[in-house]
Amino acid sequence: MESRPLRYFVAVAEELNFARAADRLGISAPPLSRAIRKLEAELGVTLFDRTTHSVALTPAGDVLLAEARVALEALQAAGRRAQRAAGPDPKLVLAVKADGDAGLLETILARYAAEPAARPVAIRLSGWGEQARLLRRGEADAALIYEPYDTTGLDTETVAVEPRLAALPAAHPLAARDRVPLADLALPGVQPGRPDGLARYLDEVVERYAVADLAQLLTLVELGELVTLLPRSVTLRYRRPGIAYREVPDAPPAVLSVAWPQQSRSTATAALVRVAASVRQPGPSGRAPEPGPARHEPQY
Repeated sequence: MESRPLRYFVAVAEELNFARAADRLGISAPPLSRAIRKLEAELGVTLFDRTTHSVALTPAGDVLLAEARVALEALQAAGRRAQRAAGPDPKLVLAVKADGDAGLLETILARYAAEPAARPVAIRLSGWGEQARLLRRGEADAALIYEPYDTTGLDTETVAVEPRLAALPAAHPLAARDRVPLADLALPGVQPGRPDGLARYLDEVVERYAVADLAQLLTLVELGELVTLLPRSVTLRYRRPGIAYREVPDAPPAVLSVAWPQQSRSTATAALVRVAASVRQPGPSGRAPEPGPARHEPQY
C-alpha cells in the first residue's frame, strides 16, 4: 500500500466531505473519489458509507483511519530522523517540559556524558503534553514525561515516582490543615489512583485559562482562580508566599518515565534510556518503583 492513497483516505475521513478533502489536498474531487474506490477495491472492503447528502466511515474505515495516521506519521518521522542524522553535528534530542524532570535532569545528563555511546544532547523544551508527539514525529529521540500520556508507538521505563501535593491559595480554608483528603479538594473527575482523571482536569484548566507554562498556573492559584495538584519536586522549587502546599495522601502519584520510539535503533538513545532508568527514585512508600512490563530497548 502506497502512502498517497492513505493521505487521500485520511483527508476524506477527517473532512467527511469529498469536496473539502479535495480542496485540502489541492486536487479535484473526481480523481480523489476514484483513488478512494481503488483503495477500497485493493483492500476488498468498503471504507465509507456514501449518500447524496453525507459521507460516514464504516467500521473498516474507522480501523484504517487509526492505523493510517500512525503509518503516515511514522513515514514523516523517518524522514526527519534521517535529516537530523545527516547534519554536520548530530545531537541526541531530549524532550523535557520545563520543571518536568523531578529534579533529575542534571544527574541524568552528567551520567550519560560518561557513556561510550553518548552524543551531545540538545534539550527540547516542550509545552503541555507535547513530548510524546515530538517523539512520534521524529523531532526528538527520547523524552522525560509524566504519565499518563499517549504511548502509541513508544516504549517507556519508569524513572521516578513521587507524591503530588495540593497547591492552594494561602487564604484558602483548607490551607489551615497539614493534610487534605482528595475529596475535599473537589477537583472535577480526579479520583484516587486515577491519573487519567487528573490529566483531563489539567487539560481543561490549560484550555480554559490559556495556560502556557507553570508560572501562569501558579499565578492563577495565588489569585484564587483554581486549586491543583503538583509533583513534590515542583513544589520544592517553587515556594511562593501566596501559595500553600499541602499533602494529599490519596492523590494519584506523579510517575516520571523516559520514553523513546519503539523502532529506535540508536545506541546513543539506548545509553540514555539505561542511564535514566539507573537513577530510578523511590516512590511515596519509600521503595523504589517496580520495573514495568518488559520493553524494547533501542537496539545496538
